[in-house]
Amino acid sequence: MNAAALNRLISTALREDAAGHDITTRFLIPARHTCRGRIIAKEEAVLCGLDIVRKVFQRLDRTIRFRTAYKDGARVRRNTTVAVIQGKTRALLTGERTALNFLGYLSGIATGARQYVQKVRGTKAVILDTRKTTPGLRAFEKYAVRCGGGVNHRSRLDQLVLMKDNHRAACGRPWDTAEAVERLRERTKQKIEIEVDNLTQFKQALSAFPDMILLDNMTNGRMKRAVRLVKGLPRKKRPLLEASGGVTLSNIAGIARTGVDRISVGALTHTHKAVNMSMELRLK
Repeated sequence: MNAAALNRLISTALREDAAGHDITTRFLIPARHTCRGRIIAKEEAVLCGLDIVRKVFQRLDRTIRFRTAYKDGARVRRNTTVAVIQGKTRALLTGERTALNFLGYLSGIATGARQYVQKVRGTKAVILDTRKTTPGLRAFEKYAVRCGGGVNHRSRLDQLVLMKDNHRAACGRPWDTAEAVERLRERTKQKIEIEVDNLTQFKQALSAFPDMILLDNMTNGRMKRAVRLVKGLPRKKRPLLEASGGVTLSNIAGIARTGVDRISVGALTHTHKAVNMSMELRLK
């Protein structure tokens, strides 16, 4: 993760919480009071965001000591102590919610990604995320996907040419897919992917020899036919096939068995459950 972006995010979160004006803690806890806290995963999880937790507390008090036996991407069982923090009690109480929010949120994405990855084991399919992310948090959410074993699709519009149905619709007329790809090859060295939603469009895209073809909301039967058509091409001209649209934990195994190379899952970042994390304090 980009250090500058992370520091800005932490500053925004602490400012949002009015961390400098924690009236309850300031009125009740002496400034020199110290204690020890432990962060507990209240359910099975794949961890993500441990370094953010450390930085949150140390932003409030540089003398805070943070210890953990885990790294991001580690799987833990329910009621596992994932980190221990020692230092000024005020800093621990003030930073608690911000730190746990980050850890629970990102661990939720990582845990969900791991569930999808496990569902396609035994196939060649790779699990990809999408750009359906929270504005301003994309880099962090995509990092969490990687911690869960997923792979990042493009993060920005300049990283890949993706010809979607709306590009086709915006032209107002049928386009020559092969000609469009040829024009793009002259203008960019980035890889080219074409979205299709039926086999007619797929065959047109196949004749243009793109790097990838995205199969949008196609049935498993049609995707199997698409896979067979690709296998009929010379190996060097075979595009990668990416399934997308309506992918869930209940249907992803069947999609993977069609033989596609990649499966993009918007739910990794737009529909996920945060992991329940808590912090317990005690005197040293």
